[in-house]
Amino acid sequence: MSNWKQEVQRIVQPAVARSQITDHVVIDRNILTQTGELVSRSFAERSVMIFADTAGYAACGLAVADSLNKAGFAVSSHIIPNSPLPQPHVELADTFVEILKRGDFIPISVGSGVMNDLVKYAAFEADRRYVAVATASSMDGYASAGAPLSKQGFKITIPTRAPKIIIADLDIISAAPPEMTGWGYGDLAGKFPAAGDWILADFVGVEPIDEVAWPLVQDNLKSWLVNPNGLANGDFNSISSLFTGLTVVGFAMEFHGTSRPASGAEHQIAHMWEMEGLSYHGRKVSHGACVSVGTVTSLALFDWLIEQDLSGLDAVAVSNKAPTIDAEFQTIDTLIRNTDISERAKLETRAKHIDPAEHRRRLQTIIVGWSSIRDKLEKHLIRSHEMAELLLEAGAPVAAENIGVTETHHRNTVFASRFIRRRYTVLDFLHEVGLLEAALGSIFPEQSNAVA
Repeated sequence: MSNWKQEVQRIVQPAVARSQITDHVVIDRNILTQTGELVSRSFAERSVMIFADTAGYAACGLAVADSLNKAGFAVSSHIIPNSPLPQPHVELADTFVEILKRGDFIPISVGSGVMNDLVKYAAFEADRRYVAVATASSMDGYASAGAPLSKQGFKITIPTRAPKIIIADLDIISAAPPEMTGWGYGDLAGKFPAAGDWILADFVGVEPIDEVAWPLVQDNLKSWLVNPNGLANGDFNSISSLFTGLTVVGFAMEFHGTSRPASGAEHQIAHMWEMEGLSYHGRKVSHGACVSVGTVTSLALFDWLIEQDLSGLDAVAVSNKAPTIDAEFQTIDTLIRNTDISERAKLETRAKHIDPAEHRRRLQTIIVGWSSIRDKLEKHLIRSHEMAELLLEAGAPVAAENIGVTETHHRNTVFASRFIRRRYTVLDFLHEVGLLEAALGSIFPEQSNAVA
């Protein structure tokens, strides 16, 4: 039995059995003909609405529609252009909501990341369950219960519901453009620095590690990332294993109730660029590409942190130098010129801002326990240069210049990204020990006089 088939049986199917949202995940070859039968078993309604962009529909939309027709469904389609690429905006998703409200349709998403998120949001808003037909191993959101969309310019993960059925025809997925597979590898690789963030959050008493979600992702992560060269060369088994890993991450998010198992500072960096509408060579830079660069950046911060000795920190001195919330707000206004984004960033920053007493408590925890937690980070994390090699082999970008970002822009993005989420990450840890600027100065040596 192929490794990916073993993983589906060993990891995916038990996760489906545990899920309170998703009833079926079918991952195999040549399975689109089963679409109609699967939908018939899970839904009473007899009308479906296929949502896709032109690329997703060309990949397998006709096959999906044919299977549904043969199963007796009335099939309608809403196809949008893929040039320019559809944007993950609530405003676009709301147009899908209006379509669903015109009839008693079962929503069916045919596509990858953006299309799935748009339909997931629309189905939730219209109070419908939906079906996801995957077309690429490009991101980890198929099985997740959140839709990462921009609302009034600010990207947030909106609580929704995961699909009732996920159908992944691996012949279709393995035929997706190689760059999309590279994006998926970058998104999955981001679970390493996200794990480091969670270790730190647990250590200082902000958020305990979840005994279900953590092992589901972290105990299997290295095996999912082991063959990046196979991905770049279109190896079927490697791509299938990658898709399996991305699917499992979605379940981990459901079980934990947030995106913490999948997202940390690397995603916050990526979200900053996505909110800017970052484009390179006339094309919007994908989520996975942004996360890939953010992953290398975040791991570089961990590399620097692991080399430090924090057991000799002066807790009182560090706490006394900590900026007030008003000073933080001034920094936000300097770094984030879009007022919609900066105002939301202030809300997120206020939510995690701590008083001097709590700050000193955390610092004492760090001083006493630094040796053991540094060892834990060192044993669990992959070094940034090693991760960069893996990402390059998979065809994912690793340097900011690969996605059209200058070093100054890169540094300021990293500094500003701490403010856009209340989630505790390595950026918050470095800030609280008074070493964020020193760490940034180390990985951006030519930008010591940047805004931050």
